Amino acid sequence: MSDVTRARHGRPVHHWRRDLVELAALFTAVAVADVVADLVGHGPDGPVLLAISALALIATAGFHTWWSRRHGHAPPTGDIGARPAAETRRTGPTGSSESKSKSASKPVSKSTSEAVSENTSESAPSSAAADPVAAPAALWRMRTTVQDAPGSLAVLCTALAGQQVDILSLQTHPLAEGTVDEFLLRAPAEVAASEITRAVSSAGGSGTWIERADAHDLVDAPTRVLGLATRTALDAAELPLALRQLLGRCTIRSLPANVVAGQGREPESVPVEGALEDTVMRLRAPEGGVITVERAYLPFTPTEFARARALVELDARLGPRIPRSQDVLTLPEGNAITVRRADTGDLDAAREMHERCSARTLGMRYHGPVGDADRYLNHLLSPRFGRTLAVQTASGRIVGLGHLLWDGDETEVALLVEDDWQRRGIGSELLGRLVGMAVEAGCESVYAVTQASNTGMVAAMRGLELPLDYQIEEGTLVVTARLSAAASSVDATEFGRAQAP
Repeated sequence: MSDVTRARHGRPVHHWRRDLVELAALFTAVAVADVVADLVGHGPDGPVLLAISALALIATAGFHTWWSRRHGHAPPTGDIGARPAAETRRTGPTGSSESKSKSASKPVSKSTSEAVSENTSESAPSSAAADPVAAPAALWRMRTTVQDAPGSLAVLCTALAGQQVDILSLQTHPLAEGTVDEFLLRAPAEVAASEITRAVSSAGGSGTWIERADAHDLVDAPTRVLGLATRTALDAAELPLALRQLLGRCTIRSLPANVVAGQGREPESVPVEGALEDTVMRLRAPEGGVITVERAYLPFTPTEFARARALVELDARLGPRIPRSQDVLTLPEGNAITVRRADTGDLDAAREMHERCSARTLGMRYHGPVGDADRYLNHLLSPRFGRTLAVQTASGRIVGLGHLLWDGDETEVALLVEDDWQRRGIGSELLGRLVGMAVEAGCESVYAVTQASNTGMVAAMRGLELPLDYQIEEGTLVVTARLSAAASSVDATEFGRAQAP
């Protein structure tokens, strides 16, 4: 009989024919029992017939027992066509449904997907028996030039797969001849960079450059560019940082229009669309100056030049802008001050502060004649060259300025506090916030140029509790603070809550 029970609306279906057969069998059994009872009770051979019936019943039971032992109902062990049991189907051949789901969800690398698809039945047992602890791996950023021909990229990927290198992302930079391919790779820790470059060279790659990457490089290029554009749109001072993060290690210098003219070069000599010369690109700044980007170790591609130019054009269209948030702080003596971002709109208030400062204070700040102090302010307050924090009293008067200036690969900090407001912790507050901004921007160090007699500035730098380097040349003291310790072990809020102003 079939083991399948048909059902309708969730209940088994009963048929009247089956019920009729069962009822007939019942009546037949009763009739047979009545006949046997009459024969045993009234027939002359009743006892003999009863004994024969007993012997037949015993013989039938013995034969059934022998037959059951000889022919079992279990399916043959070699029957591979039988359906697996429910438990086996649920857990799989390894007996663990969890291990099967984990194996199925494991990503397959781009370079090895074809081999996996061709050998699925053979690789499944080995995957179940593999060590669940992932082997240590290293991230690499690599750039190489290949011929612009069909199959050249496939040959390169095959060579990387031979080194067990996984391709996480790929960007292509078309050139007039060939294509620059930029990879983000994940390789076993024991595979050295020289082995990777050797494999790439054997596959036709040339001009290969490779360096270690980190988790920040896992963000895809469009997402990273959109994030940099957003930061630039919110703050004009972010443009140099955005260019540096977009292009990697490079030196960025902003020259105002008057400085360019003073070097004997007219601002119009740089076309509006910019200029690209191998490892140097020059872009027209919105205010008429020139932004120069240099990268000695790797030529720029037209794709990188187009991205950089788009960021500069976005900055030019939005015009001068800075975040308008501010913090209100209470000094130890009880006076309330406000710390906020400043720009060229505060030029008049900054000049008035200069007039209230003594010649000695201005001399230690600007390291030159006091009369030259005012001409620096327009440059210092411009967000194109860095960030400026202003300390403002309750009456709205500016009594302190702190500058974080982008100086090529380096970053400078500078402080000026009005005489009547010195020795109240304003300088330390400004310096802590500026260093917090530098940490957030990914700067490796900041330096301050002052005079050896400026004990207030030296004390403020020591108060950062960071590794300091001192250099003294002809009475000028350069104090450099290394920010690696701050970035790795100290929360940026300890440096003045850098994101607040």
